[in-house]
Amino acid sequence: MVSRRAGRLRRSVLGLSALLLALAGGLGAAHADEKDPGEIRFSVTTATPEGPDERRIFDFVAEPGEQIQDQVAVSNHGAGPVTFTMVTNDGIFTPMGKFDIRTSDQEPQDSGGWFEVQPTVDVPAGETVIVPFTITVPENATPGDHPAGIVATVTSASTAAGPGVGVESRVGVRVNLRVPGEVTPSLALTDVKATYEPSWNPFAPGSVRVAYGVTNDGNLRVGAEQQAHVSGPFGIGDTTVDRGTEGVEELIPGTSRSTAFAVAGIWPVGPVTTEVTVTPVPVSTGGAVDVPVEAPFEPVTVTVTTWAIPWVQILLLAAVAVLVIGLRDNRKRKKQRLEALLAKARAEGRAAAGTGDVDQEQGGATAPAPTAPATSSAGSTDRGDTAAGPDAPSSGA
Repeated sequence: MVSRRAGRLRRSVLGLSALLLALAGGLGAAHADEKDPGEIRFSVTTATPEGPDERRIFDFVAEPGEQIQDQVAVSNHGAGPVTFTMVTNDGIFTPMGKFDIRTSDQEPQDSGGWFEVQPTVDVPAGETVIVPFTITVPENATPGDHPAGIVATVTSASTAAGPGVGVESRVGVRVNLRVPGEVTPSLALTDVKATYEPSWNPFAPGSVRVAYGVTNDGNLRVGAEQQAHVSGPFGIGDTTVDRGTEGVEELIPGTSRSTAFAVAGIWPVGPVTTEVTVTPVPVSTGGAVDVPVEAPFEPVTVTVTTWAIPWVQILLLAAVAVLVIGLRDNRKRKKQRLEALLAKARAEGRAAAGTGDVDQEQGGATAPAPTAPATSSAGSTDRGDTAAGPDAPSSGA
């Protein structure tokens, strides 16, 4: 029987319970913390009528209507006498996967109400008292597993928590009880989700986070062997992960557990298919309950699809495109500016050349041009006139 300190208690307003979580599949023997409350230290173990024995938990197989008689040993390791209250209730599992029982303010709904045990026990300092109990299986009990627990509790005032506040310490032993008959090991998958988580390195693959719930919808306590298969289009990034029973080592009938994990090495190339398979497997406690089960342990599979969109790669391509377009536009603007400067220079050159031509034309119009001999004011004589004969009239008298 594994022991632990009762200092790991829940503190609450007076009337609420402080629970000690069980180790190794059962409510083990434990000791209250030496400093809280009031140096009360105690343990509870399986026992024979002569004293504590080596059993870790109680393992029973009983037919409807059958009675089981056994005993627990309550040991007071403190310095003063203590009166303990004996409590039985249905077995449950904590969110962390540890076995516990319902709190004292909750009525038993199953085998926790099949016990008969004395309500209190007085244990002197340093001594151990054997407490017998009887389990009577109802005539209408259904086949399968009916887990429960038997605990000793003590409530003490706690000055550290303030006035009016108490601490309930409770330590006990797990009880596995199976009723023979048609047993059904069965699991169901619920809330299966797959979420793609990209890598911020655009040249590295991302991962798919897979989350789901596992519910024991049969009547036999089982573990859940889990497998996930993740694949992109055309088998890209095809990956299979075998988890064994990690996170779901044991589920008692009617309980659920949530679990999640990541599958790495998945590239963002579009739709990604995730296939989750859970298979019930027997849970061994090394007791009478570990009998062969002839019913089949059938797997259950759920497939979901999620989109792996390459946002990081898209942003990288967008940044590259913006850079390329910017460089091209910058080169185009430079070319346009250069062509504009060349055009301006050509225009200025033509303008300068045109001004010189106009000046030359204007200067040629005013300069004297070589002509025939000029006529005098008295008259003009041409070559015809000089060639005239003697008979031609003259202008003189």
